[in-house]
Amino acid sequence: MRRAVLSCAALCTAIPLTLTACSGGGPAASGQAKPTADPATGGTVHFLEKPDFSHLDPARGFDGGVNNFYRLIYRTLTTREAAGPNNDGTKIVGDLATDTGRASENNKTWTFTLKKGLFFQNGAPITSQDIKFGVERAWDPDAGIGSPYAKQIIAAPADYKGPYQSGDLDTIETPDERTIVFHLKKSYPQFSSVVAQPNFTPFPKGTGAKAAFDTKPIASGPYQVANYRRGSSLELVRNKHWKRSTDTVRAARPDSFVWTFGLDAATIDERLIAGQGKDINAVGPKVQPATIARIQTPQLKQRTLAGVTGCTTYMSLNTTKGPLKDVRVRQAIEYAVNKQTTVDALGGSALATAATSIEPPSIPGRDATDVYPSKDGTGDPKAARKLLAEAGQSKGFTLTVDARANATEQAVAVAVQQGLKRVGIKVKINTIDTSTFYEVIGTPSQQHDAALTGWCPDWPGGTTFLPPLFDGRLISDKGNSVLSMLDDKKIQKRIDEIAAMKDETAQNEAYGKLDAEIMKLAPIVPLNYSKTVLVVGTNIAGAHTSISYSGGIDLVGVGLADPKK
Repeated sequence: MRRAVLSCAALCTAIPLTLTACSGGGPAASGQAKPTADPATGGTVHFLEKPDFSHLDPARGFDGGVNNFYRLIYRTLTTREAAGPNNDGTKIVGDLATDTGRASENNKTWTFTLKKGLFFQNGAPITSQDIKFGVERAWDPDAGIGSPYAKQIIAAPADYKGPYQSGDLDTIETPDERTIVFHLKKSYPQFSSVVAQPNFTPFPKGTGAKAAFDTKPIASGPYQVANYRRGSSLELVRNKHWKRSTDTVRAARPDSFVWTFGLDAATIDERLIAGQGKDINAVGPKVQPATIARIQTPQLKQRTLAGVTGCTTYMSLNTTKGPLKDVRVRQAIEYAVNKQTTVDALGGSALATAATSIEPPSIPGRDATDVYPSKDGTGDPKAARKLLAEAGQSKGFTLTVDARANATEQAVAVAVQQGLKRVGIKVKINTIDTSTFYEVIGTPSQQHDAALTGWCPDWPGGTTFLPPLFDGRLISDKGNSVLSMLDDKKIQKRIDEIAAMKDETAQNEAYGKLDAEIMKLAPIVPLNYSKTVLVVGTNIAGAHTSISYSGGIDLVGVGLADPKK
């Protein structure tokens, strides 16, 4: 299903400071490349980051940042086109496969044919058996904590535990070295998007056990890992066995990429603004809230990029824990939270807007109905106290909220803490390292009462927003995305009814209506819809933001304007 996208005009109106960068208009400052210009071949692009990637193993990692990185070293049957000046990088195209697949049996059987001339970094040919093995790893109890769609959609015995423990999965067939056939549990018209997920990466049979790929991945893309020091640095160099003639998506212009981890966010902003030495060839994460006011000069505007993330920041409420078992308590929290202060914590309107529904504005068919309305998004403490009294919690209680260990997320946590304090709910903030955060909160035995996180659609359309978060049948011991632990049969029945709809528009509208029905049960508190503002080095080119990767720069196109600098 297609995703609605904000036009450049709309985005630039919302974030005036990025007008030049967004429109591409105006001359570049003296000696400065335009970041959206086509890059040259050669040189090294540097990335300045605080947290390391969650996992280099694509069966384990599953977040916007690492999914973006994966495309440099891995290929899948299909993938998203590269983001550019005239597209948002969401269209699904063939990658290892010649096309986006051929469906039969009412979309229950899907067949893909591999391109010729595909090789791993060691020169071994990539075959359909390698893809089959790579996908089977999604069922491994230890490795398969990443994207859930393979396990949810492909038919498999209930006791299947991946290739290391259970061997071959018969529902994935490989009649020859260039053909792979998937048999699904039920009709799934969007399977072309499913096979673009990271855990559809091919690997030689028998490799990758015991987290081997987290340190020594086997590349199928244009780059391979040369050096990796966890939490410190990562270097990619060219994979000499990758053939440009087989890849219409990856520009692969730089000779190498280097990541430096462990840097303070404010330090990153300072280095990119100063733009000295190797930092002219550097890219960082979105700027800190305090930096927004500083990037108003023409020189900095010229190398500032902005984009919508297509994501919703929210606080999950574990419906199986203590007072949160009572829907009235959860509804009280909905009213008590001051969403506007969470926007302020993220840097104001340039970096976020208050949320009124679970689905963000970029989802087609989205219904913006606010089930818990309040004046200017500041909450309604009176309504909250009334519900708490009805639930026998008028004296309040203590709530532990999991949050990432970075300044912005901690500021959002404090904003939530202050909002709930108004109605007698004491919030304890449990801080978790950013690189392991999703793994921890995705393990129900380690999760606390609530968690501050976010969700972005895994491919265009509402089908990847509500079902992964609220279908209780998907709750798992590891890699769990139903953080609320909501297990409501009526919601599940409606999810099945919507999934069976043939008309895309009707399906999207139905998901929009279901949004409000879910919110009546208050399993999460939608806080805000985030945006991205980035400053890049003066020599960066080919930089285009993409909502497919949380509003960050699509890495497959980025490079340098002048590799000699």
